[in-house]
Amino acid sequence: MLKRVISKKLGELLLERKLITQEQLQHALKVQAAKGGLLGETLVSLGYTTEESVAQALTTQYGFPYLPLKNYTIDSDLLRLIPENVARQYCLVPVDHIGNTLTIAMADPLNPGVLEDIEMLSRCSVQVFVSTGSEVMEAIQRCYGDNHA
Repeated sequence: MLKRVISKKLGELLLERKLITQEQLQHALKVQAAKGGLLGETLVSLGYTTEESVAQALTTQYGFPYLPLKNYTIDSDLLRLIPENVARQYCLVPVDHIGNTLTIAMADPLNPGVLEDIEMLSRCSVQVFVSTGSEVMEAIQRCYGDNHA
């Protein structure tokens, strides 16, 4: 299981990279407090930044590598390791399986408990890549939509 040391918050990283302003961050935090959800999603929905910028900041912040899924082919055998409902619930897709290591791409690698759930479900150790939420959802639709009865 991967353990990451949290050194800076996502909002701080986006500020440092001049991808958002302090005012935008404060507004997004208020909206997030009222509506719930993830800060990155809130910033994107308000039009303050892009999914790609958030994904890149997560890779910098936590050391998760970024994997663009747009043209990535996912082997249909992998889909048996992660059921469609789990993939949709956690916004993740399996991308590779070597030995006892399952590689997944997900939009929110900081979602508590997800990695443990996936490790128990797949009986594999999990390696995480970050992708944007829309890329993951498109991959889920492409993979499970075509193969799901």
